[in-house]
Order: sequence, then structure tokens, then C-alpha cells
Amino acid sequence: MIRTFAILILSCWSIAGWSDVINTTGGPVQVTQVVRGLDTPWAIGILPDGSFVVTERDGELLYVAGGEAKRIKGLPKVVANGQGGLLDVTIARDFNQTRELFLTFSKSQRGGAGTAVAVARLSENGERLTNLRVIFEASPGGSGGRHFGSRVVEANDGTLFVTIGDRGDRPAAQDRTNHMGTVIRINRDGSVPSDNPFVGNPGVRPEIWSFGHRNAQGANLDQQGRLWVSEHGAKGGDEVNLIRPGANYGWPVISYGVHYSGQKIGEGTSKQGMEQPEHYWDPSIAPSGLMVYSGKLWPEWKGNLFVGSLKFDYIARLAGDPLREAEQIEGPETERVRDIAESPDGSIWFISVGQGAVYRMTPL
Repeated sequence: MIRTFAILILSCWSIAGWSDVINTTGGPVQVTQVVRGLDTPWAIGILPDGSFVVTERDGELLYVAGGEAKRIKGLPKVVANGQGGLLDVTIARDFNQTRELFLTFSKSQRGGAGTAVAVARLSENGERLTNLRVIFEASPGGSGGRHFGSRVVEANDGTLFVTIGDRGDRPAAQDRTNHMGTVIRINRDGSVPSDNPFVGNPGVRPEIWSFGHRNAQGANLDQQGRLWVSEHGAKGGDEVNLIRPGANYGWPVISYGVHYSGQKIGEGTSKQGMEQPEHYWDPSIAPSGLMVYSGKLWPEWKGNLFVGSLKFDYIARLAGDPLREAEQIEGPETERVRDIAESPDGSIWFISVGQGAVYRMTPL
């Protein structure tokens, strides 16, 4: 069956077309719609020339450039079930030389499906992926359609961080014989870096960088190269965590939330040997994409974290020490914010699932 869709494109640099103004602590910002008509968009990757790609969870990848949108061919086969499907896309830092990008998706496996990572080359005309290789699959596969994660972030040394959800199997997040509920770190070819914290530990998956996570759907590096993630709690207890190698982030032994039944989770909110979040939300905001801002267009926001809310329809700006929610950026466009990214020119882009659209924020 061929699905029809409507798409509207505005030039990345055009001031014409549909836009709105939102007031923020950084001054009024112009919010411009750059593409609409998307079906469950999940992630955006902005290319060095200002063109971009955007994933749709059912398994489509669009390339948008020069006022045109194209469906990209050559994608991996995905299991589009529940929260699974085609998920993240990240542009390689050396894209100008390699034209490579990284994808995460739910892949069919024995016992169900699991989070997988692929790397491929985007053709010059943006119409096809070539030389696609699956470089990692979470093991074991899990049934059901919950908690795949998943973001992929290229570290400063060229290794890849990938967030993997607990797949609804809570105890698995404390079991390092599997990949569920972890952040993993792999080389670009899928091999294991020799300095990963659990390399050489019998029975522990060597790809694991940190564990005890529930469902991290946001991840980004700060200016120091440190990895931050945002992850869904249960009823309350959504977290922002600064990731340290080998650390245990506590799920499901500790949490600031409760089960949806109202029952207590685990042993409370703290336990020796388990990390505390840098920030948590109660009630839950359902955090998704996370971006650490460079300060290029808004110097006062340098180093601030921006996290999209799927539940309350805003972008949270977090700042300070201790980290706190300093501002809620919201308007009609911020309906179910799934991803947020900074473009090479310093503008802030975000996906609204509710609007089926991508927007760009610039100073007015």
C-alpha cells in the first residue's frame, strides 16, 4: 500500500512563509515551519550545508534540500511496533568527506526485536543510502513494543554512544549480561573500544558504558565532551543524567517516581553505589530529545540543556548548578516535542509530533 502525504518546504534561509513569535528570556524568537505533513517524525539530522534528514518511525527517511523533499531509498528493514521503528539519525562529523550517517532502529531478532545501529553513505543527490552496515544489535531480543531508547551520539574521539531502553523488563537494567537499560559505547565499525569500563569482566557485555537506565530518549555532548541523557521515569521520576563510565543509574532499584499502580519503586530514592540524577521531574514531562547549546546565537544560553516534553508540550531549558528547569519555551508549535537539535548556524530546530512538522527557532 502506498501512503500519500502532504509536504510543505520553506528554504532554510528564507524569512518568507509561515512563522510565529514566541517570547523567551533570550528575547523574542521567530519560529518558522520548515517541513510539515510528517507521519510520526522521530529525529532530525542537519547536514553541514543546511539541508537535513528526518526519520519517520514507520520506516521512512526524508532528505530535504533546495525546497524539495525526497524519500531516501536503501533503508534497513525495521520492526515498526509500538515505540519501535526507525528512530534516531546522526550525521557523522566527517560527513563532508564520507557522507556517512548513523541510524538506530528496531530490528527483528529471535524472541522479538531489539535496538540496532547502522551506518550508511548518503548519495550526492540525497536519494539513496549505500554501503549500509548494521554494526550493533542489542542482545537478547525482547518481545513487545516498549522502551527501545534510542539515541546515537558521536563522541569527540569518534566512538559512538547509544542509549538502549529496558524493553519493559525492569530487572534487566541491573543485569549486565544483556544490553537492556544501558548506554553502550562502540567504535564506528561496531567493535568494542579497549578502554570501555567492563572490558575483560567475565559475563558482562563489553559494550556497556553505563547501566541502570529505564528509557533514555535524549542524548547529547556538552562543550567538555561529556555525555548527558534524558530518560523517562515511570509515574514521576523523569531524569537528566550526566553519564560516567561504569556508573549505575539505579533503575529499578531507586527512582523519584512510582509505578503506574501507585506502588513504590524499589528501595527508595537513593542507595550507595548508585548515581543521583542531575535533575528530575515530578510529575513526569515525558522527556525526549536533548541538546546542549553552543551559545552561537544566544550567548546567554551557552551550555544550557534543552529537552523536549512530549506530555506538556514545551521545550525545557535547564541551567545552573544544581541543574534546574530555568524556563519553559512553549507555543502552538511545541506540541509533543520529540527531538531538538542545533544547526551549524546556531539556530535551534525541533520536531513537533503533534504538528507533524519540523520548526526552526532564530532570534527576531
